[in-house]
Amino acid sequence: MGSDGEDGRKGSELPDNLTENSDRAIAPEDMQRAHLYALLARSLAEPMSEETLAIVRSLDGQGDDSELGQALSALGAVGSRTARSVAEEEYTVLFFGLGAGGEMHPYASQYLTGFVYEKPLANLRKDMAALGIAASGNSYEPEDHIAYLCEIMHGLITGTFGEPASLETQAKFFETHMAPWAGQFFTDLEGAESAALYMPVGTIGRLFLAIEADAFGMAA
Repeated sequence: MGSDGEDGRKGSELPDNLTENSDRAIAPEDMQRAHLYALLARSLAEPMSEETLAIVRSLDGQGDDSELGQALSALGAVGSRTARSVAEEEYTVLFFGLGAGGEMHPYASQYLTGFVYEKPLANLRKDMAALGIAASGNSYEPEDHIAYLCEIMHGLITGTFGEPASLETQAKFFETHMAPWAGQFFTDLEGAESAALYMPVGTIGRLFLAIEADAFGMAA
């Protein structure tokens, strides 16, 4: 784990292969933020592949004594004793389920209105267009899926969509599209009946988003 950044964020020493390296001049604490968003996006977009599980397992014992550091270590420890087939089954039960669907609904529209494809998604698409962010077309999920939003935050930090976005732009996107619901989603994931591997994913998301919210508040 790294030291606190100038804006109060606590870094996390995560593997560089969570995301593509960038040749842009990005502060180390911001790259650590990007790595955390990438970890969440990669863990939640689809069942963990062997490559993703290898990244997760590499976290075992690597966290510091902070709550976030311990959550990262816990994810690594659970990942180290979880086979890919078991991870895939857990993901399916959590997010797809049988009949009425999975235990979790990872969409902003669902959390905020009770239905998918509602106004939060329309507002997100409008803001994506303004930021020059186009849907890749590689996923059948709507863009207000939690993994998609984490991927966008990663891209705003690293400059995937052009130049790295200003802190003001990052804060506006976070506060508009993540703050109203994503913390509750991660809290719910942490306590989900079917979550074992994904329990510490929920803890990481809950703690990290709280740190982000506090840091954006201090920077305002």
